[in-house]
Parts: sequence; structure tokens; C-alpha cells
Amino acid sequence: MDFGFIIAGFLVGFLVGLTGVGGGSLMTPILLLFFHIKPAFAVGTDLLYASITKSVGIFAHGKLGNIDWRIVKLLAAGSVPASIATILFLRTINVESNEAISTIKFSLGVALIVTSAAVLLRTKLMKLLATETLIPAPYVASSTVVLGIVLGGLVTLTSVGAGALGVTALIVLYPKKKITTIIGSDIAHAVPLTLVAGLGHASLGTVDYSLLGTLLIGSIPGIYIGSHLSAKVAEHWIRIALSAILIYVGLKLVMH
Repeated sequence: MDFGFIIAGFLVGFLVGLTGVGGGSLMTPILLLFFHIKPAFAVGTDLLYASITKSVGIFAHGKLGNIDWRIVKLLAAGSVPASIATILFLRTINVESNEAISTIKFSLGVALIVTSAAVLLRTKLMKLLATETLIPAPYVASSTVVLGIVLGGLVTLTSVGAGALGVTALIVLYPKKKITTIIGSDIAHAVPLTLVAGLGHASLGTVDYSLLGTLLIGSIPGIYIGSHLSAKVAEHWIRIALSAILIYVGLKLVMH
């Protein structure tokens, strides 16, 4: 079984390196559907996994000057309090009850379907925003904080949203920013968010540390290889395939 987790870690790491789509979109559903890990444990373990793997991304993007720290601070101003509030809510319920399991699965399914749409529509959105601005300038900062609040709650509950959804929303808010800056800033924000959410889950007892270690063994070489191949692969077709998988898994969880 450990070997299966290493392979899963490698595949998710490889796809994250290749496409930049958040690992939560892939890792949590894999843990749920293929390994039958309890939903709260799948989410909690994946959050700490994400904080470790994405911290590597901070160094890479930081060196290239791809991080706008003002955007990161605005997002974190909303997401960190929202994450703490979500953890406090989870403390009041039995996360292993049938009702909680159904809620987490349903929320995860919806998040995956929305994420798949975000992955598919990103290129079209960027073309539209090259000629048109959707958010008036005076509302951009407050909208960024609101986006942080939404991501904080969603990521803490499902571990999904910090990657594809965050990037797509930031493209709408900051159409003049380079896509590399958007992605770098999103990754930089995802680290404190997933760390706070992951530590919150650890305080609830919903983190499997041996599973976390096993996933990291596979994912770190996967991210390295995927990142180096990203320039040589037709990303458009990978995005379409990835979106199809996310829609299928999302519908399966919603209808479960």
C-alpha cells in the first residue's frame, strides 16, 4: 500500500509541475476514491502536503521576481481568519459522522467541478481581459480580501481552490499583471493558507503523518520532473484531459 501512495504522490507532483494546477484538486480525490481514506483525514493530510510542496515553489518564483507581496498580503488578510473560523466550526462537529463526511464530499465535488471550469476557461478569460477590465480599480483591493475569505473557507474544508480557482480569480482582478506574477503570488499565498489550515486539522487529529511522509517521497521527484518537461509538452491538451478528470470525479462525489 505504501508503494501505491508513493506512485500517487509522484503522479500528482508530476501534474502539478507540468500544469501548475493545485495538488489538492488531485490528491484529495485520489486518497478518497482509490485508497478510501476518511474525508477529514484526506483533507487534513493533503493540506500539510500542499504547504510543504508549495513552499518549494516560493523559492523558485521568489528568485525569478514572480511574487507580488501586496497581493499575497491582501489575500492572506482574508484567508487566514477565514481558515481559522472554519477550523473552529469543524471543532464543533464530529468530522467522522456520516453527515460531516457527506458534506465534505459534496463540497469537494462542487469545488472540483468549478476548478475544472477555471482550468478550461483561463486562456479565453485572459484574451477577454486583454481588452476589457471587469473590476473597477477602486474595488480591486477589497475584492482581493473577499477572494481570500472565500479561498480560506473552501481550502480548509476541501483542500481545493488555492491553485486553479485562485489563479483564475486573480487574472480577473489583475488583468495587467504577467501570468507568471499571478501564479507566483498565488503559490506564495497558498503556503501560509495551507499551513494554517493543515495545522488546524492537526489540532483536530485529522492528519496522518506517515501517509504525509510517504506522499512526499513520491511527489518531490514528480514536481521536479514535471517542471522540467512543462516547456516541451502541449499543455493545452493536458489541461483539457485534466479538466475532464476533475469534472468526472467532482460529479461522482456530488452524486455519492
